[in-house]
Amino acid sequence: MILNRVERGRYLDSVALMRLSRRLAAQPGVENAALMIGTPSNKALLRDAGLLAKEGDAAGPNDLIIAIRGADHAARSALDAALELDDAQRPSQLPRAKTLAGALDTLPRANLALISVPGDFAADEARKALGAGLHTLIFSSGVSIEEERALKALAREKGLLLMGPDCGTAFIAGTPLAFANALPRGDIGIISASGTGAQEVSCLIARLGSGVSHIIGVGGRDLDERVGALATLAAIDALEADPATKTMVLISKPPAPKVADAVRERLGRAKKKHVVCFLGQDDTTLQAAAEMATGRKIETPRSGLPRVRGRVEALYCGGTLCSEAELIFRRRGLTGHRFIDLGDERYTRGRPHPMIEPELRNEHIAAALKDPAVGVILVDVVLGYGAHADPAAVLLQQPLNKPVIASVVGTDRDPQVRARQVAALEQAGIHVAASNAQAAELAANIVS
Repeated sequence: MILNRVERGRYLDSVALMRLSRRLAAQPGVENAALMIGTPSNKALLRDAGLLAKEGDAAGPNDLIIAIRGADHAARSALDAALELDDAQRPSQLPRAKTLAGALDTLPRANLALISVPGDFAADEARKALGAGLHTLIFSSGVSIEEERALKALAREKGLLLMGPDCGTAFIAGTPLAFANALPRGDIGIISASGTGAQEVSCLIARLGSGVSHIIGVGGRDLDERVGALATLAAIDALEADPATKTMVLISKPPAPKVADAVRERLGRAKKKHVVCFLGQDDTTLQAAAEMATGRKIETPRSGLPRVRGRVEALYCGGTLCSEAELIFRRRGLTGHRFIDLGDERYTRGRPHPMIEPELRNEHIAAALKDPAVGVILVDVVLGYGAHADPAAVLLQQPLNKPVIASVVGTDRDPQVRARQVAALEQAGIHVAASNAQAAELAANIVS
């Protein structure tokens, strides 16, 4: 049966909603569960996922919909437990407020706002934050590119940073925001249009013995010609003025040519060392960016893996990591392999992102293990704040009777502890490469 409960005027941010959805879906007798704010787009997602009942359909954009599908008793129990789970995970000592104005009354010295609301409302909330003189990170997606440019132009006028929209990772003055890792402080500043790209580079920098001053996420469309790299250029100015930053690293997929020229011209005037990693150009990789920033190399050990027949099935949680692996295969002229970004909207409609709920990938792994055309499986395991508490354990829920190659993005300071995750994977027979680029190269070597 499908049950919905509507909590009028109740709001939870998207990360909290995704975590609660995962915990409810894991309860015995529950087939699927989701908690969403009652915007038209969210109700459409619930409808498509087979989770919307008439009570939820009547919810408004200021309401919270709790949707459960499962056996009668289990569904009712999960519905009753939903908000108790939320209350149990909230630190009681943290201050709370219902509005931005109330938050500023509580924390008058705050200088940064993180916007995590449905995309329909994110631009308005970001405009309020900028108007209050706050640097602003928009975690939300669904903001139009016209609104994005307008917000970034407003931020530039006010001398503020506007990170995002769809900014999944930042690390500001030692504070991780959204999906970020526990990193050592250092003198390398990162400007990134990719969340998992920034995580990979920053964690490799940490493992090479250096540290990070800041990670400024700019959103995936910032280097689009319609936005004109407004946030990237502002971030370059900020890092150049920051005495704690000695080296700047810029990470992005290939920008529009005119935008690339403007960014390179600005970097050419910078007095600090800088590294540019435009994936898809100049045969660069995220690993190479970390190595150039630190002046040290990551070893490439011999794998000892035998050659295999069949294609590579690459099942990724991180979109940029997936793109990097596919680029590596393309450069080598390898075709017929499949690369799937499981964080893409077509896989996450009505479900949490696979970094939060990696069980999503197990369905695809099971299919790949049965497919005689698949010779090797390539995966990423992403750690850090906001990510699943034990993604290695989820990956190992089924016997793996084919070669699996993995990269683990994270540090030993992360809640999941990278060394423990690597040890669990290796004990199960999975080959763990030192970086995503090395994992892709290894997979290419054994099938080519």
